[in-house]
Amino acid sequence: MAGWWPALSRAARRHPWPTNVLLYGSLVSAGDVLQQRLQGREANWRQTRRVATLVVTFHANFDYVWLGLLERALPGRAPHAVLAKLLCDQVVGAPIAVSAFYVGMSILQGKDDIFLDLKQKFWNTYL
Repeated sequence: MAGWWPALSRAARRHPWPTNVLLYGSLVSAGDVLQQRLQGREANWRQTRRVATLVVTFHANFDYVWLGLLERALPGRAPHAVLAKLLCDQVVGAPIAVSAFYVGMSILQGKDDIFLDLKQKFWNTYL
């Protein structure tokens, strides 16, 4: 068990993008299963598979690229730089991510109106 952390650290240094995508996908998928269990339901593996698909194909990649762009555009760890990155992320990145999640899930669920969930849930999720 103790050997997994150094291996993960090496993988992240050598291959940061794929490591990020796999970690992000694993954590979000585990979170989806946990949420289902905490709601007293059996795990819906189809739902978790859809979430994992969306996270691995879009969200993890978007976040990796987006946060890299923010870091290049607004470098540093000073409070003003961190605040600027936070504001940019919340004003630009978050609406894109929330929209992509609801539209992507609707597509994967085969819904007729792929924008209905987005219209109904966007502001509640975003705020």
